[in-house]
Amino acid sequence: MVLERIRWLGHASFLIEADPAIYIDPWETPPGLPPADLILVTHPHYDHLSAADIERLAKDTTTVAGPPEVIRQLRHHRLKLLEIKAGEEKTVGGLRIRAVPAYNLTKPFHPKASGWVGFVVYLPDGSVYHAGDTDHIPEMRGLRPTVALLPVGGTYTMDAREAARAATEIGPDVAVPMHYGKIVGSDADARRFAELYGGRVEILGRSQP
Repeated sequence: MVLERIRWLGHASFLIEADPAIYIDPWETPPGLPPADLILVTHPHYDHLSAADIERLAKDTTTVAGPPEVIRQLRHHRLKLLEIKAGEEKTVGGLRIRAVPAYNLTKPFHPKASGWVGFVVYLPDGSVYHAGDTDHIPEMRGLRPTVALLPVGGTYTMDAREAARAATEIGPDVAVPMHYGKIVGSDADARRFAELYGGRVEILGRSQP
């Protein structure tokens, strides 16, 4: 199952060990990780868009995909860039990706007008939804991925209670809490999410090479 190939690198950073190898929001990643085939960046905040991490993980053939503001910030780097807007689907190296809106409803940190995103990645053995920095929004309803990676740390995103409600509407086979333990949130938020959500939850340990 695809869950077995998902490595949490801390905060909102993940590696999906697949062919291609996919990173999402790599930031403060440890040394020794495998090179990327595809890097997805949800939005331009420093803890999600790290040019230093991207350049360390990228090879000549790596594609870096993200919403327009991410692409603008990376355009001066020697990278293969792909712009994808909220609501769009694109295919990269035979792999289908979908950009889902990600925004705050009442908080000021992630305005809907910015066009920032989460991603659904469609793999042969299942799909992975990385929600990005977001609240519980209507666009999540009925996505039904195999695995949903959901922020639970609060302050800038959903807290554990909101994420549990969101997971109920998303309907994943497995929900994985993220966006805690570095800037905001703690392991207690992940455990609280697991207690509140009625479905299957996997709390991943921070992965090292």
